[in-house]
Amino acid sequence: MLELHLPWLELTIVTPLIGAAVVQLTRDPGAAWRRGLTVTGLTLLMALGAWEDFQTLHVFEAHDHWDIITPLLGSEAVVIDELSAPLLPLAALLHFLITLATPRTMTARFPLVGALVSETLLLALLACREPWGIIALLGLMTLPPLLELKGKRQSTRVFLFHSLLFIIPLAAGWAMIEAAGEGDPPSAAVLMLIAAVLVRSGSVPVHCWMTDLFERASFGTALLYVTPMAGAYAAVRLALPVAPDTILHWLGLVALITAVYAACMALVQKEARRFFCYLFLSHSSLVLVGLEMANPLGLTGGLCVWLSVGISLAGFGLTLRALESRTGRLSLADYHGLYPHMPMLAVFFLLTGLASIGFPGTVGFIGAELLMEGVIDVYPLIGVAVALAAALNGIAVLHAYFRLFTGAEHTASISPASLPNERIAVWILSALIIGGGLWPQTGVKSRHHAAVEIIARRPDGASLSPTVDNHELNAVPPPQPAEH
Repeated sequence: MLELHLPWLELTIVTPLIGAAVVQLTRDPGAAWRRGLTVTGLTLLMALGAWEDFQTLHVFEAHDHWDIITPLLGSEAVVIDELSAPLLPLAALLHFLITLATPRTMTARFPLVGALVSETLLLALLACREPWGIIALLGLMTLPPLLELKGKRQSTRVFLFHSLLFIIPLAAGWAMIEAAGEGDPPSAAVLMLIAAVLVRSGSVPVHCWMTDLFERASFGTALLYVTPMAGAYAAVRLALPVAPDTILHWLGLVALITAVYAACMALVQKEARRFFCYLFLSHSSLVLVGLEMANPLGLTGGLCVWLSVGISLAGFGLTLRALESRTGRLSLADYHGLYPHMPMLAVFFLLTGLASIGFPGTVGFIGAELLMEGVIDVYPLIGVAVALAAALNGIAVLHAYFRLFTGAEHTASISPASLPNERIAVWILSALIIGGGLWPQTGVKSRHHAAVEIIARRPDGASLSPTVDNHELNAVPPPQPAEH
């Protein structure tokens, strides 16, 4: 396996951890915020460097240049491939923008040290393909939100119970698969892996931990924990390589039910945080529907939706967080009339919401189309349910927009206009949303290569159908792993 030209991966992982130690020793909230922003910015640059370095190799996977961790944790502890290459900068961008858009009035309340530790764990997870390393990192990722809840004297029972309900079956299932050795894995073990993925993804009926987290934790912490979709990553790395088609279909069915149920719930929510939670849950469940298809077209669509939802709903959540910093918890039972005071945030709210449902010209359009075609090719009736979920989510977004930005005259003693840092975050995400919609070829090629390789590593990968035409996706044949 080829190596990157520079040790981008390990630097990307270690930088926020060092930054957390520096910020912990800083007593002034303003200085701590500036240092945290610098650290997240450097981490983003290194993640982009890793992606660009990987692109120059023209292979499916590569090791880091240093490989210091490899002798300790295994040959696949720090690896970049077609799947994780864009996910690393996306995760780093999310942390950078949330730190950037944190108002000065909230710097003392935002757990910046916990956010930097979470970033280290998330980046390490996305660079890891060692099964036990993935399981350990997923377990450690629950600690920062748990410690924040304890620090705020909030109940941790729901979050802790569901975290254990996720980690224990995941570890037990993989231990059973390893004990079985060669041959078909035990069905009970695979079912445990699928159940763990569903719990971590917040699927019905084990979704209450997600709404509880958004209600009790800070909005920034909840965003950082759910938007990278670690449950989908666990599904790709652990469940897809071993799960037979029959069990994968159950995963897709539960995910589809969750997508429609969460879309219906988003329509009737009276509180903005719960609305966002259900909206995100519906979209992230559609990613699992694409993963269940296990054919190149549907899986490519699912992976594209993964990226588009990460970008668009991160921006959507940042907008709601900015509104909360001015008005407190937002109710959707009344009209607020905020548009005259913050037109930029209003337009961005609508742009990110429409992008999440695949509006033409946005980053979500191609992924939604590919996912729909992949699902319809296999299960026409399920395709109707996917379209229904998307339609309900679109109605919910417009309903929330009118409630928050129209219908009343808002008065405030302090100007609620958008701040310079918020405008920078808005312009960055707007450029990604519109640019990804107008020039989607590079992203689709990368996701198609990853989908083909994921399917090829399944036991029945060679026999899966239908396949996708490379010319249809304007894609080139996927690169093959190369020996050093």
